[in-house]
Amino acid sequence: MAYEIPVYLFVGFLESGKTKFIQETMEDPQFDSGDKTLLLVCEEGEGEYDPDKFAFGGVTVEVLEDKSQLNRAYLEQLTKKSGAGRVVVEYNGMWMLNDLFEAMPESWAVYQCLATADGTTIKVYAGDNAMRGLMLDKISRSELIVVNRAEEVNDEESRVLIHKLVRQASRRCDIAYEFADGSVAYDDIPDPLPFDLNAPVIQIADEDFGIWYMDCQDDPQKYAGKTVCFTAQVCQTPRAGKNSFVPGRFAMTCCVQDIQFVGFPCRYDAYKELKQRDWIRLTAKVNLKYHPIFRGEGPVLTALKVEPGQKPQEDVVTFS
Repeated sequence: MAYEIPVYLFVGFLESGKTKFIQETMEDPQFDSGDKTLLLVCEEGEGEYDPDKFAFGGVTVEVLEDKSQLNRAYLEQLTKKSGAGRVVVEYNGMWMLNDLFEAMPESWAVYQCLATADGTTIKVYAGDNAMRGLMLDKISRSELIVVNRAEEVNDEESRVLIHKLVRQASRRCDIAYEFADGSVAYDDIPDPLPFDLNAPVIQIADEDFGIWYMDCQDDPQKYAGKTVCFTAQVCQTPRAGKNSFVPGRFAMTCCVQDIQFVGFPCRYDAYKELKQRDWIRLTAKVNLKYHPIFRGEGPVLTALKVEPGQKPQEDVVTFS
């Protein structure tokens, strides 16, 4: 197996506290892996790095002056030049994450993704479709979002709004609120699932497909060996694998421009009998297997029963 270079990804809009977060991380001796580190800065804010305060040496700071530099050849060149055994990325909040993933050298592997947000602007951005889409793009891949200047959102209405915003993108992303005095409070709003995980067959209502899809994607181990039943559209694609198709739904993250088809590969010997975009009612067993569509292990379905289905009243789902 080729050696993987771990990538620690910090995402968020300009002035959301990414530079401060990374500076503090680099000052922590426990973050010293003994490897040379490439610190890749994709946008420059008011804050600047102070390498003299880093808890370890061997750090090369490179600034991408233009998005055109976000390409595999250039990133491989920087990796080789720095001799990096790991990479820390301060990502540009206005760039989509897929732009980075498509440009990443094959040896790079994202180990951790952390997001930051500014309490003075997060609600404004949440109300703007374009900015909301950029926020959800970052949150969807993050394990934690830290909301700085939390005094500005230290009320129940604001916390609920932020909780719903984050859950629209991910059910596994934790939320932390950091105050000016350095104290931190964590989001503790419960997220009950709208279906019974312990039922012999987990019945997924049409309006809950997005929640199930996200939860199964974020915590697939929870569904290993379980049987699920849901309504979906047929997607015939070679990417599904041998004797397989993808049952799924069109989903909207924040606006019409963000609609995309989501689903999991499903093995079904009679898959050729299914017509593209037909609605079906599928009963299937969930297993965790390696599949190229995930570039690793993920939820792979095995069809137990496939019946004609009816188009739901709302054919486009959301994740909240």
